[in-house]
Amino acid sequence: SGAAAQLVEDADVAALLPPAPRESHKWRVAVGVVAGGPGMMGAARFCSSAAQRAGAGMVRLGVPGAEARDLPPDEAVSAALPSASWGEAALSLLDPTSALVLGPGLGRSDSTRAAVRLLLDRATMPVVLDADGLHALGSGDEPAAALHGRPGPTVLTPHDGEFAALTGAAPGPDRPGAARRLAAATGAVVLLKGSTTVVAAPDGALRFVTSGSPRLATAGTGDVLSGIIGAFLARGLPALDAAALAAHVHGRAAGRGRPVGLVASDLPGLVSDVLSELSDVGAPSGVAALSRADARSAGEPA
Repeated sequence: SGAAAQLVEDADVAALLPPAPRESHKWRVAVGVVAGGPGMMGAARFCSSAAQRAGAGMVRLGVPGAEARDLPPDEAVSAALPSASWGEAALSLLDPTSALVLGPGLGRSDSTRAAVRLLLDRATMPVVLDADGLHALGSGDEPAAALHGRPGPTVLTPHDGEFAALTGAAPGPDRPGAARRLAAATGAVVLLKGSTTVVAAPDGALRFVTSGSPRLATAGTGDVLSGIIGAFLARGLPALDAAALAAHVHGRAAGRGRPVGLVASDLPGLVSDVLSELSDVGAPSGVAALSRADARSAGEPA
């Protein structure tokens, strides 16, 4: 079943996304976000807001180089990190969280690269690496070396340009094969964005997501997607399912928005609407059916 390819459907969200237990509390689903900076506060805001709307009870946001007055005035617990060598400060901020979103709007300085590498080496929780976080991995053989032996799962979220920067070549017509090769090389789940988003695991398993649309071709929507993935990881989903279900919900949320003029700040509320609706969907199908069949074949309770 490791090489199985499945299309993600609405019912998979209902079947695979764990509901909140009756005795839940805000720290049960806690997401850390390290994103943004001077002039790039939108990336931090979109990412943290999306995580909240996707089920995070607590978001701890660290913004390198920010002044306290610049931090988003929302429900996230926000902190200004040093403008350079901020990795250790970020680790302290993230201590109680169970998933990390790292990269949007951080910039591409050598200091940022070093701080991202430090977090990848020492943060034990699952990490979603996006945007400038991907740039910090380098290219060629460097991404695999940077991620080798990571203490927790990693999700990479490249678009075609970022994929080419990481690997030295564009994905080409065989997008599933390209995503699989990068996943195998890095040991990470790879979410390759596109009209059909391809999500590949290191063992070759694939998920296809077709819910997206050109409405998402606007600044900041990728930051929203990363926040949703972070929340789903914190809710306990394996990395492959978290990335695939998040991409599906992201596309479905865009489908509820304005046909013309959708902006990133519209999406988090729409994500909440979609998840509220899909929590009532009934029987499992698609990925959920496959996952339950895998559990039975392994002798586990389905």
